[in-house]
Amino acid sequence: MKGEGLSIAFASVVTISSIAIGLMSITLDHKTLIGPTLILLAFLSLAPLKLVGRTIKSCFADIVFGSVDTFFLGIAALIGAGFAGILGAIVGAAAGDAITDGFAGLWEGRAAQYLRKHGIEEARTPLSASLGKMSGCFLGIGVLLTLVWTIRYIL
Repeated sequence: MKGEGLSIAFASVVTISSIAIGLMSITLDHKTLIGPTLILLAFLSLAPLKLVGRTIKSCFADIVFGSVDTFFLGIAALIGAGFAGILGAIVGAAAGDAITDGFAGLWEGRAAQYLRKHGIEEARTPLSASLGKMSGCFLGIGVLLTLVWTIRYIL
């Protein structure tokens, strides 16, 4: 778990967040590409974990949390959009949720390191907790929007 401290995690989240903002600004004009781009960001978010030799299994709970959380946020946003519109607001809220969950994971991971240091077994680190949640959030909304646009074009 060396190399998974707060500094590396923070740098990773900032880097992936910057890439996400850039990609989302490009794909907003192409509705059908938004979902797959978010799914791609989910996998990209896990790259720093692989670089430090961490398995994806080690942050599975965080991925599940992010996926479920943002999938349902997306459903609520889509329902709200049915009343008010503006796709940019939906994507902005969903991507913003992924980014904020990533930053929140930094502190959750930091607390986990503190617990382990004091003899309480905890496998999370700032890197695994933040990127696991971020990946899950991108995955949840990416899958939802891909399904929505696919069903919309089929019907």
